Amino acid sequence: MNATMETHTTNDVSPGNTPRLLVQSLAKTYGSGPKAVEVIEDLTFSVHAGELVCIVGPSGVGKTTLLKCLAGLQPSSGGTMAIDGRKVSGPPAEMALVFQDYSRSLMPWLTVEKNLQLPLRHLRLPAREMRSRVEDALGEVGLSHAAKRYPWQLSGGMQQRAAIARALAYRPEILIMDEPFASVDAQTRFELEDLCLKIRDELGMTILLVTHDIDEAVYLSDRIVAIGHKPARVLEVMDVVLPSPRNQIDTRALPEFSAQRTKVLSLIRQAQA
Repeated sequence: MNATMETHTTNDVSPGNTPRLLVQSLAKTYGSGPKAVEVIEDLTFSVHAGELVCIVGPSGVGKTTLLKCLAGLQPSSGGTMAIDGRKVSGPPAEMALVFQDYSRSLMPWLTVEKNLQLPLRHLRLPAREMRSRVEDALGEVGLSHAAKRYPWQLSGGMQQRAAIARALAYRPEILIMDEPFASVDAQTRFELEDLCLKIRDELGMTILLVTHDIDEAVYLSDRIVAIGHKPARVLEVMDVVLPSPRNQIDTRALPEFSAQRTKVLSLIRQAQA
């Protein structure tokens, strides 16, 4: 199957087409006065319903700071964020976050199923509904057999699957992932990438994922938001048009895959220079 690669400028916000997530002129500064450090200058991008968008950029550019602002874990210094056209200022109820360090994300004294129940408690769900959500989420990530195990009894890849399942049990409209596969081995990383695509395809979930791995971004994305410079700003927003369904062997062997990877890498290196 043939595919093409397309790119466009940073203005990906179309009038009359309300995105699921819209970030406009986002800025973040730490401190004030002469010692103030401006980390993010002016970021504008959107994520539409059912899209998987990856944010890439060099180490230390502010990718994790951006996600913390989007998730309401840190206040922004300027700009706005909206979900389905509604401006939000605190932690959005429609959003769930998966961190990179699964070993610190899961509570080691709780079983896997009890870890999944944690974010559901404030929803005050009936016991039957909570059990159903937990069972469904574990089934989605292939961990139904591990419900009664503790995190320390699982491999790294299984622990990250459990962390993803906890987010799925919450049933968010938007799933934000901060370099979620960086701490696992290469083979497990491929498996988790495919799990991410499965979640998007089967559940129709909107996913925003930060990664420093350009190959991963090309493999997963519908669109890539490349950020760079200090303070950070959007360099370019690129469509990734590759055959579906994608797989780790055939997709990565496509010339279009290599061309997209080269473009993203060149863009980031130019920004660093």
